[in-house]
Amino acid sequence: MAPSAARWNHVWVGTETGILKGVNLQRKQASNFTAAGQPRREEAVSALCWGAGGETQILVGCADRKVRHFNTEEGTFQGQRHCPGGEGSFRGLAQADGTLITCVDSGILRVWRDDDKEASSDPLLELRVGPGVCRMRQDPARPHIVATGGKENALKVWDLQGSEEPVFRAKNVRNDWLDLRVPIWDQDIQFLPGSQKLITCTGYHQVRVYDPASPQRRPVLETTYGEYPLTAMTLTPGDNSVIVGNTHGQLAEIDFRQGIPGRMSPKSLKRSTRYLQKTQRQMNFGHPWRQLLRGNYLIRIRPKELSKPNREKRSSRSPLAPENPVPIL
Repeated sequence: MAPSAARWNHVWVGTETGILKGVNLQRKQASNFTAAGQPRREEAVSALCWGAGGETQILVGCADRKVRHFNTEEGTFQGQRHCPGGEGSFRGLAQADGTLITCVDSGILRVWRDDDKEASSDPLLELRVGPGVCRMRQDPARPHIVATGGKENALKVWDLQGSEEPVFRAKNVRNDWLDLRVPIWDQDIQFLPGSQKLITCTGYHQVRVYDPASPQRRPVLETTYGEYPLTAMTLTPGDNSVIVGNTHGQLAEIDFRQGIPGRMSPKSLKRSTRYLQKTQRQMNFGHPWRQLLRGNYLIRIRPKELSKPNREKRSSRSPLAPENPVPIL
């Protein structure tokens, strides 16, 4: 694919071989982009996010602890930043005010000067957010605010311009009906626009809403979906619900406006997707969704401006699915 055609891709997928795949849903084509010119497993992609300039730049976090900058307009990698420290792979990336924010498995969150290419340079800020991190998420409305959560690492909200203590620390839910402690495993986090509320999905198939502005630190809304770990979540365009996906390739829309107080209503999305291919990758939805979806599934959605699907019989194997996917987040 010509570099200028990269801007028309609707989905961006990172792979275990270091390839960044751009998928054009209209043409039913997938194109490969690599920083080194050939696949390298030591450059396996572990995190993706949009750059601060919008959808013209993607930050690609790799296993060699380098964050590479990919220009979607030109279809090329343009620079990189080495971000050492901590153990494990990247669990989240973000940009804010000329800085790069990284967080790894072991709970080391660092803020780097993004225009500094020296590998030996020290970070501007380092926070220890707790081990077992599964996700770090930036608040789009307040770029200096991030949230973290993971396995036995409850949801926390951090102000990178404030103190080294979290501005909000979630409290675990009450013991179950056998009076046993409920384990913690936050897999993904989203900020709800227009408020301070956050939504999490867990490895124990729960979806929870937290409100730091309320007196309580426990969830203000909670529901469950299915019986398998939830690994992916993104807000819908109306911001009134989230779409969650689990390890068995099932999707559901959780509507905050439905159900009894304190509960939410899950709704199956079987009719909303043309196909669902389990890929266990991280990916990025471009226009018109403009959402970053972290998780274990490649979901092909028909946006409104795309042409209607061909009704002819198709093969059960999609030509767009990445090969040999493995879990990275």
